[in-house]
Amino acid sequence: MPCVTRPSRNIDRLLLAAGRELYPATGTAGLSVRKVVARANVNLGMFHYHFRTKDAFVRQVLQAAYEEMFANLELAASAKAPRTALRAALNVLGRFGRDNAPLLRRLVAEALAGEALALEFLRNNMPRHIAVILSLIAAGQRQRVLRRMAPQQALAFLAGSVAAPIVVVGAIVERALVPGVTSDLAALVASDDAIAERVDCALAGIASKPRSSRR
Repeated sequence: MPCVTRPSRNIDRLLLAAGRELYPATGTAGLSVRKVVARANVNLGMFHYHFRTKDAFVRQVLQAAYEEMFANLELAASAKAPRTALRAALNVLGRFGRDNAPLLRRLVAEALAGEALALEFLRNNMPRHIAVILSLIAAGQRQRVLRRMAPQQALAFLAGSVAAPIVVVGAIVERALVPGVTSDLAALVASDDAIAERVDCALAGIASKPRSSRR
């Protein structure tokens, strides 16, 4: 029997990597199939073999980036001590935000503009990692290592402390909004050490206060 040649399994990965590189600059509307195959150096027919349509491809580009992060998040959240797990999970999210900042900015901008694929992706996935963090906050409160407060309020505080500096400083540098705020500062704010330090400071801010001893 003649040997049937199957398309390489690596071709879909090359295409997805190309899409992940292009999406922040092009968005969904500007992400043409021809741009993707040219960046990946792949035959046009291979795109249609693996993904069929551009919408299906964009969904997989975004989902692949998210699933990679979510697998790391679940691993971090599996630590037995809730505060240890929460610290690790927040570091995962902070580094993901740093490493994918252009993609995430484009995604949010498209969602705010009403782009259907971006809205679909956020609606399907944001509740997943939010639920993980809320469950860790609730576990920490039950063990009295985190202060009693609305878990959603604690979540908002943690997100503002850990992720907001990356987003704000990155936007200031990208648009040259404030003289003297350079890419060096953005890199400092987004470093692993800086993210870890903000995580520790944020957790200290919602830590349960020790009970004062009676005299």
